[in-house]
Amino acid sequence: MAKPETIRGWGFVAPALLWTLAFFVVPFAIMAAMSLATLDGRELIWGFSLENYTRLFGQSYLLRAIVVSLEITLTVTIVSIVLAYPLAWIIAYRVPARWQRLALLLAILPFWTSYVVRSYAWLLVLSREGVINQALIGLGVISEPLTLASTRFATVTGFVHFFVMLLTLTIYANLIQLPANYRRAAVDLGASSWQAFRHVVLPLTMPGIATGAFLTFVLCIGDYITPQILGGNNELTGPQIIMVQLGRGANFPLAAAMSIVLMALVTLAYLAASRWLRLARL
Repeated sequence: MAKPETIRGWGFVAPALLWTLAFFVVPFAIMAAMSLATLDGRELIWGFSLENYTRLFGQSYLLRAIVVSLEITLTVTIVSIVLAYPLAWIIAYRVPARWQRLALLLAILPFWTSYVVRSYAWLLVLSREGVINQALIGLGVISEPLTLASTRFATVTGFVHFFVMLLTLTIYANLIQLPANYRRAAVDLGASSWQAFRHVVLPLTMPGIATGAFLTFVLCIGDYITPQILGGNNELTGPQIIMVQLGRGANFPLAAAMSIVLMALVTLAYLAASRWLRLARL
């Protein structure tokens, strides 16, 4: 007979297990089964067929959409890390303690508006009549407006604006917990400021970097709104192709197969982040 402590423990975790089962395990199982089904005209035929995966990896435009999503996501993640780390460093070590809350509040302000509003704001900034083109023309740098909107550059710019603040928060949380004595001890032992950062601070802030990078990867690779508004239809990403399959062709099996591939990429990113964190502890 189960002990009362065991029964009480299962009672505490049961809501979380039921939530995960209802909103992740069951939908994922249905999507996986759907990816193995086929279409006969408009009729869905359940079964075990790899036709959708064969089509996905056999047709260049479908595979290209997955590759574009991966390229944009990796670019956004790397650029966001490069921009977020100095910003988190400045807030943690250069901004007086009494002003740090205000600095963090200003950092998270972009999250108070929706994706759609921020994307359309960037579309106005990057348009041919936008602030950037008008400034460059006014300074005499260019004579004709540049095509900045509806390009991969616009998509990456919008994503970086969204996610650099997310990474700043995760890295700041690590930096603020790092005792200043660690850096002082390294300098007292003869290390330069760069060597103290490279061998002491950076390894100890790897958890914040990896966590923020993983969140950025997950949110970026599955985003449909930003590429649709800022990237236009010149270079379709995986989520855009999925929406096309669902909206125009009602091809749920192929859309499910593409979703499974995107989830596999997210799983690989998670395994890489986990391995990175384990190596950082060595």
